[in-house]
Amino acid sequence: MFFERHGGGERAILVHLDGQDPEAREDPQEFQELAISAGADTVAFVVVPRHRPSAKYLIGSGKVEELRDQVKAEKVDIVIFNHILTPSQERNLERVFECRVLDRTGLILDIFAQRARTHEGKLQVELAQLDHMSTRLVRGWTHLERQGGGIGMRGPGETQLETDRRLLRVRVKQIKSRLEKVRSQRDQARRGRQRADIPSVSLVGYTNAGKSTLFNAVTDSNVFAADQLFATLDPTLRRLELNDFGPIVLADTVGFIRHLPHKLVEAFRATLEESSNSDLLLHVIDSHEPERLAQIEQVMAVLGEIGADGLPILEVYNKLDLLEGVEPQIQRDADGKPQRVWLSARDGRGLDLLKQAVAELLGDDLFVGTLRLPQRFARLRAQFFKLGAVQSEEHDDEGGSLLAVRLPRVEFNRLVSREGMQPLEFIEQHTLQ
Repeated sequence: MFFERHGGGERAILVHLDGQDPEAREDPQEFQELAISAGADTVAFVVVPRHRPSAKYLIGSGKVEELRDQVKAEKVDIVIFNHILTPSQERNLERVFECRVLDRTGLILDIFAQRARTHEGKLQVELAQLDHMSTRLVRGWTHLERQGGGIGMRGPGETQLETDRRLLRVRVKQIKSRLEKVRSQRDQARRGRQRADIPSVSLVGYTNAGKSTLFNAVTDSNVFAADQLFATLDPTLRRLELNDFGPIVLADTVGFIRHLPHKLVEAFRATLEESSNSDLLLHVIDSHEPERLAQIEQVMAVLGEIGADGLPILEVYNKLDLLEGVEPQIQRDADGKPQRVWLSARDGRGLDLLKQAVAELLGDDLFVGTLRLPQRFARLRAQFFKLGAVQSEEHDDEGGSLLAVRLPRVEFNRLVSREGMQPLEFIEQHTLQ
């Protein structure tokens, strides 16, 4: 729309406030990675000790003057703050610096705008941008604000501003209507998978934890994966066959981040619902990251916002290749259920353990037994073989088949119900576990 972005390489000064409140404190290294992901050319990283933010500038007026001189000396294009700025603070700082000022939310929105590839992703980003910029429109029309009198000092400034706000509201309404159709289409596809009794598994985790690399390794796909924040924005779904279980649908989703803007959570709700409606979540964790405990907390917080915190979760500790003395393994809880898997998506070590753990968690309710199928049920026999559920086969004196099968009970019930028969009619031996 009217949010133009430069192609990258803008000279930027990064400003980070170092306060004492651990909840409000941001990670300076993550901030620099965000700026790099957005394409900024960082000329200075300024840390400002500030325990009581200023209402006018967020930082003190003395520091503002220092930054102004640095902006002019370095010919800086943009100053980026690692914190949320109010619209008035942005305007005040821009007036002093005489260049663009961006806060953390605006920076993340810009990265999302660069990463969006599908029509749905672009709509979601634009909705979040419009919502964020709606209170900042006055900045774009300062040349039309005629407060003085005299020739050339009168004009339709406020009328033009109101016109632009009206156009913005119309555009927001259009985008929300389109996204509602997208949500309806996703619901329809999801119901189709549920009718087919195909479980869905979603990869979730902090941004740059290696979700897309793991997704590609497990499904043999070529989803874009890079060592940068928010490399994946648009969700991707693939069908995956698990031994001793059957087919599942695996979804790669957008990564989370500390203090993920609520505007993004709301705009991407249709996408994030792919996770909230899953049968199992694979929480991918960067095992080499020193701040992984804090990242885990942030992921769980976002899952709580979208109503997915109550779903079964399997922790996947990735990037084992960066650790020494740690082998691929499955760690189990007191009941023997898989709780976390240690693996390396890059070199493939531990992928078989991940598939085993997923099959175990999804296959809690397995049918394991021997079926006697008369010849008239040849089609049902073929379906069992097609799913890879047959462990062995023998034949009786009447030409019928004795099949030792192992598959999810819902899948078993679905197959035999198609033949118009009750499952127990076929069972000779029930549950061999």
